[in-house]
Amino acid sequence: MEGITVQRPHARTALACSAALLLAALTACGGSAEADTKNPTVPHGVTAQAGSATSAHVMWERASDNEAITGYDVYREGKKILSVPATKLMTDIDGLTASTAYTFTVRARDAAGNLSAPSAAVAVTTPAAAPADEKPPTGPTKLRGTADDGRTVTLSWGGSTDDVGVTSYDVYQEDSRIHSVPGTRTTARVTGLRPGTVYTFTVRARDAADRSSPDSNALDLTTPSAPGSPGSTAPSGLRTETTADGEESVVDLSWDQPDTGGTIPAYQLFLNGKLTTTIVWGGTPPTGRATYRLTLTDPPGTRYSLKIRPKLPDGKWGDFSAQRTVVLPG
Repeated sequence: MEGITVQRPHARTALACSAALLLAALTACGGSAEADTKNPTVPHGVTAQAGSATSAHVMWERASDNEAITGYDVYREGKKILSVPATKLMTDIDGLTASTAYTFTVRARDAAGNLSAPSAAVAVTTPAAAPADEKPPTGPTKLRGTADDGRTVTLSWGGSTDDVGVTSYDVYQEDSRIHSVPGTRTTARVTGLRPGTVYTFTVRARDAADRSSPDSNALDLTTPSAPGSPGSTAPSGLRTETTADGEESVVDLSWDQPDTGGTIPAYQLFLNGKLTTTIVWGGTPPTGRATYRLTLTDPPGTRYSLKIRPKLPDGKWGDFSAQRTVVLPG
């Protein structure tokens, strides 16, 4: 049987045909082949604080774009040193030199690679190294605050002490650092939050040797709901009590159940942000304040963050409670 000779088109011709077909398809569907050439807006509100003798903390406000912001580039003395995703509005710069002045700028970036103009430059000087600084600061005291609106809270606290000096205060939300201010300040304004959400804040002091203090007291704040949105379904008043039972640790939880217009058949319990167990009542679900006992076999001193959320009468999962931190006893 004779073979059949197939005449292949020239590669350039094939590409031209493909391009023509693509353009025709776009035209038929009402599409546009125009590229995104518009630059994002400039990030505003850039600040920088020395975190230690060898690090700095840079923050900025969200930029905007006609399509979408995909990331931010941070520059030191005009040279790009790192990039972060669009979800981050802060970063730590390590590897700096003590007693040195630095200047930082930030540029926004979109999916097409367009960059905004550089932000206003911010200057910061790292403190002198403190080789004799061998003790961490004391913990901040009396953390308190208010929800200014659905996306902003203002925090304040009692100052810490250190054998050399406090260089910064770090604000944590559910064990993640979200904000920093200089060691001379004992207030912070936290933005970018969600309306109708409960947040748990703590504050730690940091010294020039990069040692952090113990946590302040935990503060729960609930941002106001947006107009027309449903009320919060988060459990409130969550309390924990931890005791040792032989080689095990027992954590007793209690909380006030939210008003959901019906019976709450179950709760999900999260440890360190991961689902650990689903609490299902053996008989009739309780009303009012509910309790649960959790048994753990981890070594003494193990630290856990803990939060719960209810299963609503319509079968969906509700809002998370405030977070609590437990340290297993010895």
